[in-house]
Order: sequence, then structure tokens, then C-alpha cells
Amino acid sequence: MGHKIEYYFASHVGKCRKVNQDNFYCNGSVMHHVNRGTGGVRKGSVDCRENPIFAVFDGMGGEEQGEMAAYLAAKEMEDFSFEGSFDREFFDFCTAANQKICEYTQQNGISSMGTTAAILGFTEEGSCLCNIGDSKVFLFSEDLLAQISYDHVGIAVFGKKPPLSQNLGIPEDEMIIEPYVANGGCQAGNVYLICSDGLTDMVTQERIQAILTEFTGREAAKQLLEEALRNGGRDNITLILLYVSKQKRSLLGFLKR
Repeated sequence: MGHKIEYYFASHVGKCRKVNQDNFYCNGSVMHHVNRGTGGVRKGSVDCRENPIFAVFDGMGGEEQGEMAAYLAAKEMEDFSFEGSFDREFFDFCTAANQKICEYTQQNGISSMGTTAAILGFTEEGSCLCNIGDSKVFLFSEDLLAQISYDHVGIAVFGKKPPLSQNLGIPEDEMIIEPYVANGGCQAGNVYLICSDGLTDMVTQERIQAILTEFTGREAAKQLLEEALRNGGRDNITLILLYVSKQKRSLLGFLKR
């Protein structure tokens, strides 16, 4: 018997930004590059036999159209041909999305723009994550929250946030991108959180864990979003909560590709 995923997702421009530079791919759903978010928490469900994919993209570039970079990555994911061999396909997707963003940058005379990517895909056999940049993927199991993605960041100047060392939108002649890819299993009762730093910069990991312990489903997603806004909402906030049901197999440790 396969397992199913119930998912809840939301995106909000925050309290300080005029533009939402975040985007997502949520089992086929993508936002237009000009948006103010989802207008609340949305819900869906899917069988893992359909090989569902979920992703958050956090665009960078200020007036240099970071929102377009995030949209181009989300749109590339919508158009990309995935067959379930995610460890290889996610790597290929990142290469293709990076090229699309670089082409757009060159064609439109933009000095630079880019986006992070945090991706999680499911099959009947298990799960696979991929990330580049500092948007995060967490696993919440047995009331404990653990980050399972890898932050691509450099050395921080005192009092400053660490700069990204990797992202989508880097020309090949400057750097070859190296997305982190990891395979794992999946177990009923597991909860996954994919989010932009608009959440994690405003809400500590300990507080996220407490919210996921106290609340579930739509209310959990709502509480996470509202907590980020109460704490300042200095950046765009995008999150996807995934609840796994119907046990398939025991969770396996994530192994780097």
C-alpha cells in the first residue's frame, strides 16, 4: 500500500517588502511573477504513486527582478519532464533552470538576478530532496524538528547574514552550480516543511518545532505564517507543510548524492 500526502501552502509578501520575490511549485501550482501571495493557506492532497513534487523558490535581485528568477525556476519545474528518478532529474532541473535564468538576464540587460531552490519529491519507494541556496527543508518526526537540507552560504561578517555561495542564476563561466541532492525513505506520521528564509529569519527552529507540536494541518501553517508576521515580517514568507499518511516503509537516512 502506498502513502499519501496532505499538503498546506501559503505565500505572503510580508510587512516590509513591496514585491513578493518568492514563488513555489506545489504539486503543479505556480504563482505568476507579479503576485501578493496566496491570500491565505491553501490545501491539497496527492498519492505518492503520482510522484508529487513540492518546491520553494526565493528570488534575489531587488529591483533587478528577483521575482522573475523565482518564477522562471518554478515555470521550468512545471515544464520539466520528471519520471521519478529524482536524484538525477533534480540535478538536471537545476542545470536547466540556471540556464533559463541566465539567458533571461542576458537578453534583458539585467546585471544579475537569481533564486534559491528547496525541493522535495516523493515516489512509492521513498523521497528525494534537492536544494541550492539557503531556503530550507525540515523533517518533523516524533516531536523533533531537524533540517535535512544543506545551506549554501559563505562566511558572515559580524552582525550580518551569511551571503549565499550557490544559487540558480550563476553563469557557467563564473561557477558551476552544485545543488545538494539526497535520497531518503518516507514514513506515515512524518511532517515536512519547505520554506523561504522569510520564515526562518523571523521564527526560530525551536519555535517552529513548538508550533508543529501544538498544531496540525491548516492551523499549523497559519500559525507559522502569523508568527513570522508578528515578529516583523521583514521578508517575503513562503511555506509548504507536507503530512504523510499510510505507511510505506521506514524512514531511511538521507545520503548525499
